[in-house]
Amino acid sequence: MWSWGKKTSPTRAVHYQLNYPIDPSPTPRRDLWGRTARRGHSPVIASTNADFILFVIGGPSRHKPKLGQLPTMSVFFKDISSDNPVQKGDVEKLLEPLGLTIKPEESADYQRLLAAVHDCATRIDRLPDYQPVPDTKKYPRENIHIPTAEEQEFGHAWAHRFLIRGDQSAKDPSSGSLKGRSVCLKDCIAVAGVPQFFGSDAFPPWTPSTDATVVTRVLDAGADILGTATCEHFCNSTASFTSAQGTIENPYREGYSTGGSTSGGAALVGSGKIDIALGTDQGGSIRVPSSFCGCVGVKPTHGLIPFTGFTSGDAIDDHAGPICRSVMEAAQCLDVISGYDGIDDKSLGAEAHGSYNFANFLRSSSGRLDGIKIGILKEGFHQEIVDPRVRDHVLMAAQKLESLGAAVEEVSVPLHLEGPSIWTLQQRISGSSGILGRATGHRGLGLTEFEKARLPFTDPSFHKLFPSTKNTVINGLYLQDKFPGLYSKTVNIGRQISDAYQRAFQTYDVIIMPTTPFVAPRHGARDSVLGSFEPTIGLTTNTAVFNVTGHPAMSMPVGFIPAKDDAQVMLPVGMQIVGGLWQEKSILRVGHAWENNFDWRALKNIEESTNQVHDSPFNGASMKSNSRPVPEVNSTTSPTLKRVKLSA
Repeated sequence: MWSWGKKTSPTRAVHYQLNYPIDPSPTPRRDLWGRTARRGHSPVIASTNADFILFVIGGPSRHKPKLGQLPTMSVFFKDISSDNPVQKGDVEKLLEPLGLTIKPEESADYQRLLAAVHDCATRIDRLPDYQPVPDTKKYPRENIHIPTAEEQEFGHAWAHRFLIRGDQSAKDPSSGSLKGRSVCLKDCIAVAGVPQFFGSDAFPPWTPSTDATVVTRVLDAGADILGTATCEHFCNSTASFTSAQGTIENPYREGYSTGGSTSGGAALVGSGKIDIALGTDQGGSIRVPSSFCGCVGVKPTHGLIPFTGFTSGDAIDDHAGPICRSVMEAAQCLDVISGYDGIDDKSLGAEAHGSYNFANFLRSSSGRLDGIKIGILKEGFHQEIVDPRVRDHVLMAAQKLESLGAAVEEVSVPLHLEGPSIWTLQQRISGSSGILGRATGHRGLGLTEFEKARLPFTDPSFHKLFPSTKNTVINGLYLQDKFPGLYSKTVNIGRQISDAYQRAFQTYDVIIMPTTPFVAPRHGARDSVLGSFEPTIGLTTNTAVFNVTGHPAMSMPVGFIPAKDDAQVMLPVGMQIVGGLWQEKSILRVGHAWENNFDWRALKNIEESTNQVHDSPFNGASMKSNSRPVPEVNSTTSPTLKRVKLSA
């Protein structure tokens, strides 16, 4: 703080780790202000053997400096190391790409300041890192290995196979634990001792030394972790063919996308091979694959689940959550993994771990929705990219909630349509900074080993990036150069959209729309830049906006429609239920009521299909073959889809 004496003498002490006696007789070593009547003099205080110098800006003055007018608030080493590599011209080289210069007479001073910060960085770089220590004695890692061809499923759904047995003393699942459940982790979640690909071969796999918070929590709850599931390249695509480890196939038909970037986990859960997949969602990466694979996927309120031990895209967009086979399973998992962990600052708004009781809330609910008001989002359905069959199917599913006592009516949030653009600009700018190792401003767990494994990029490693990741880097650099202040504006407009939704949630308990505008497409072309983007264009129209606003959103399956290019291939349709901030109970209640009263596997729009279709893999048949014909679906026994007219 500033201290003002009788002669209005400002004093500002800038210090760091000063644990030595201060010289009682300081002498001016350099006049940092300049010897003028306006600003006075600046003594420097330090002991003879000090590692650091303490500057005190003070003395009689008629000028009261404002914060930011100080010549320095930095920490300086007293001496520059003999092997310091900073040399003449380095300062100018750093500024040259920005088109900036310094005065020639200042060059030597700034060179010395740069040398000082190099020594400071070297000192810190040599310190041991501070990482949470995993309990590998309680939870040993067994048989860590890359799966063989025989062990792989749905193309390349597994990144690494291993076994970590959960706490066998955990409570019975009916009491809220996950005892007996099998879990896989997206290959961007830290597990100590397990190499991580991150969907890339641009750098060697890195091996974390710690466990993500959610890993410890599911193990404490009794779940067994069976491996890491393949994610898309840098978690930067909603396709399922961008991973350097290979393509992940849809469990309902080979050749079709699982969605991404939590692609491997969705395939494994959608097929029934795994109970729960833990993933990340920075634009739809939990909800999109859940929609394509017939799963329940929850992106909770921003910060409900700590992101500690996850690779980050952007602190604003980062969300973690589960992919499960039912809403109840999702609620049980949320009970276990939600709550502040004392590390991730994004979770400061969450309650303490162990405070949530979503599963018991669902158990105590009647299954009726009397008094619940549901909004059908006009902007979520009235977009050109939305397949009319998807629109009709989700409207039909939403209308069924009326029979449970809910009031269902249309609602309009016009700013919803700006969401994809706001998200795109945020993701490009912040994503580029993150990929290049320039992300700052976030308190939490830094994945030091990951950063050192992949940085700095070289031209060969950059060429190994998938087009979606390269595009993020290129776009971000361009936007930062040509549109200064744009990121800040997206944050402000994002808050405006969030406020608009919060106003809507004053009237409606939940708002419903299609999760994705179309069902799973075929895989794209890896050998074409534009062709690689084709299957995902417009895919996150209704999902990315809620990463911007932070609202909880859940995708759940509500039936099947034929693939766009093959009427004989029946693929799942996802309905997205969105709630107010921290109102997970609302979306879980509505979803739980729907799935308890209606069988989504029986809801098939066969208007454009033949009677020979491919059924859900939940029939107990082998999951290895995804092209087996199933008994005929008779149009006379299938529900009739009712077209609901929305206002223009």
